[in-house]
Amino acid sequence: MAKLISKTYGDALFETALEEGSEGALLSEALSLCTILKENPELSRLMNHPGLTIEEKTSLWENIFKGRMSDTLLGFLRVIIINDRYQETENILSYFIDTVKDHQGIGMATVTTPMPLSAARKQEIEEKLIATTRYTSMEMNYVIDESLIGGMIIRLGDRVVDSSIKSRLAALEKNLRNTQIAAL
Repeated sequence: MAKLISKTYGDALFETALEEGSEGALLSEALSLCTILKENPELSRLMNHPGLTIEEKTSLWENIFKGRMSDTLLGFLRVIIINDRYQETENILSYFIDTVKDHQGIGMATVTTPMPLSAARKQEIEEKLIATTRYTSMEMNYVIDESLIGGMIIRLGDRVVDSSIKSRLAALEKNLRNTQIAAL
């Protein structure tokens, strides 16, 4: 349900941004707002408080952000509050950010390895991803997971390429368990 809400509202904001030609500006504002919300959890607690009416919540939000963000984003967030979806704000903004980046040809990849990679190897992986996808640039995130033993796992959107030794060993173990030993 939460993914459907994020998609519905995120797509609506994206379509508005496209119509206005403001996807870059709204992307920047959405990134800033996500940072603000993460750094100020008390704001979310206040906005989710059941004792506040919707009018009080929208008034509070407008008092804080009027003149500090575009009318488009402010109005959009007002709709979220009125429809009692404030608790999904970060997910909606995250979906919107991902959609705009995808539209702009920016891929987001996570590379998990058992040890840190050299700058040259990181550059090689990024270039390979750009060459084999429709993206023109990549935002790369690197994660260390020593349990992989060797190899790497690359996540790009909903696609995963797992060439880790850990997963190969798990597949080998599964195959061995499923193998019937014939009696001689």
